[in-house]
Amino acid sequence: MIPSISPPRRAPERALELGRRTLDIEAAAVAALAARLNDAFASAVDLILASRGRVIVSGMGKSGHIARKIAATMASTGTPAYFVHPAEASHGDLGMITRDDVLLALSNSGESEELLRIVPLIKRQGARLISLTGAPQSTLAREADIHLDAGVAQEACPHNLAPTASTTAALALGDALAVALLDARGFGPEDFARSHPGGSLGRRLLTHVADVMRPAGKVPAVAPATGIPEAVIAMSRGGLGLVCIVDADNKPLGIFTDGDLRRAFENRIDLRQGAIASVMHAAPHTIGGGRLAVEAVEMMERLRINALLVIDDDGRLAGALNMHDLFAARVV
Repeated sequence: MIPSISPPRRAPERALELGRRTLDIEAAAVAALAARLNDAFASAVDLILASRGRVIVSGMGKSGHIARKIAATMASTGTPAYFVHPAEASHGDLGMITRDDVLLALSNSGESEELLRIVPLIKRQGARLISLTGAPQSTLAREADIHLDAGVAQEACPHNLAPTASTTAALALGDALAVALLDARGFGPEDFARSHPGGSLGRRLLTHVADVMRPAGKVPAVAPATGIPEAVIAMSRGGLGLVCIVDADNKPLGIFTDGDLRRAFENRIDLRQGAIASVMHAAPHTIGGGRLAVEAVEMMERLRINALLVIDDDGRLAGALNMHDLFAARVV
């Protein structure tokens, strides 16, 4: 049996020291980028905006991981973009790049062989090249139409070898480019929601009242002459905590809720006799099914109510919803 070997114990102070040092170095690297940002950055934004194609982002190794994230950020903020692996580009994927595209090539050294191999082919077909490197005098920087300097003074790695500060700087510069493009395109929260329909913002901005309401067939509704006991029974069976009082055209005249029922008991009102119209709230608050669900939330919070009736364009009862429905739809 091979004895297990425990890793050497290290003082927590050493771990904290290295953690803080890493964060300090990477923060300084990003701060230095802001001071060096120049007209080349604005020119890169203009070049991408003028392009009729997409942004193709590429890089090898750790730069490739950063390139993937930059492409994803651009794509989700209004700039069509995708990642192409430079090695695969030499084996067929180069056909994915057209003369209308802009290639954003990442390489800290600026001498990545796989990238340099495809640069002449990219230029031959007419695509434009933006390089993002840590070496302004490198081959990739010289061959580019526009060069973005992402150089760092040192890596956070204690041996100054592992890509750490350099990848952070490249990622930050890519984010800056995506944000500048977002602003130039007038890309807003609604646009963001459309590209993120599965996220919380998408749910909030793209979900309509009709998507979450209970349809009219499941909303307890009675005529104004209905006896109070019968109306209360209908409310109980409906499971919405309300009963809607409608006219002959199915237009809401009033509403009676379980809160009204409790208050009636507290005030010792005799509910055994009389019509529901005598205790209902007339002219109930309503909302259209085409309105956003977040508008229903705002309305309910402002009015301090827990449910809303939904009407169609003709003012007829189309459904109802309560806070539980909005919670279930994860709109709230």
